[in-house]
Amino acid sequence: MTGIIGAMDIEVNGILERMTDKHSETISGTLYTTGKLGTEDCVVAKCGIGKVNAAVAAQTMILRYSPDRIINTGIGGSTCKKTHIGYVVIAENVVQHDMDTTAIGDPAAELYLPDEKITYIPCSKELVDKLSEACEKTGENNYVIGTVATGDCFISGNDKRALLNERFGAIACEMEGGSIGQVCRINNVPFAVLRSISDSMSEEDDAVEYAVFSKAAAKKSIDIITALLFQ
Repeated sequence: MTGIIGAMDIEVNGILERMTDKHSETISGTLYTTGKLGTEDCVVAKCGIGKVNAAVAAQTMILRYSPDRIINTGIGGSTCKKTHIGYVVIAENVVQHDMDTTAIGDPAAELYLPDEKITYIPCSKELVDKLSEACEKTGENNYVIGTVATGDCFISGNDKRALLNERFGAIACEMEGGSIGQVCRINNVPFAVLRSISDSMSEEDDAVEYAVFSKAAAKKSIDIITALLFQ
């Protein structure tokens, strides 16, 4: 079974519309829908925006449905000049840029997991490769693989975006993938993060770009997820 988590309606509704044999239940306020995409068993959740919502949804999904893999899908912001609006970003790894215990000597963004300390959580190489293949299958040539930075803030302004690239090598930023990656790491569940860029490193107002391009960007991610699962 494949688990799919998105933060907002626009990130999951298109997937739900394409599913068959659907059954839904609500756990801790989050709706989980099981069914099929093609012949693939899936469970889809809209977690809500932010790291805690995403972590709760991921842990609940693992405990309740035991997915073989989890994919976080949706939209994100660019943190470098090579990821423009409409480009697709496949995470090679994720980092939580707002985790900060540097005052006690730790590296920036280092996480304390139950049995290890880690800064960059690697995504499943198999899923990265399959998502790349799905991009090509849909004719999406503008995809980039790299680090995705997660934090509980909407990053606005080129200086703040560029800083994430400088500090962490991030090519995109968003608000859920890193926490889902942390939960998957703890539970030994392979995961991936797929984002389509809705706001960029430009002179345009970031909030305006987001409002204009978010729906189209979300649809692109949905199309790629569908291509991945309809084998």
